[in-house]
Amino acid sequence: MQPIVRACPSFQLVWAQHLEEHGDDLMYIAAGDFARHLLALFLDGRDDCFPDVGRAIELLHTNGSTWVREFATIGILESIQNVWANSGADPSSFVPYLGPESRRWWDGLNGFWSGQEPYVRPQG
Repeated sequence: MQPIVRACPSFQLVWAQHLEEHGDDLMYIAAGDFARHLLALFLDGRDDCFPDVGRAIELLHTNGSTWVREFATIGILESIQNVWANSGADPSSFVPYLGPESRRWWDGLNGFWSGQEPYVRPQG
């Protein structure tokens, strides 16, 4: 989560609370918290960190271990899609901030949930 927190400094307090409550465990809960944080920023028109967030997610996809890449996809991207859609926001509003690898996984999630393609785990 460190690249994410650096990219979105306003998430620091939420992240610190997560660490206090859960330690480094339950990272998928942290990803959901991050998706909700991004949504709040988006709804407030405070999306100035979104380009940095997109670059951080891309970095996780291109330089992370297999677990990190899967977390970037299933944890972060899927949380953004679900949290935003369930809140009535259009998740595709976040797409312009994604790099090519992250966009590929975003589209793969959409394909999986629509039944068009199977989910393929990131390879190590």
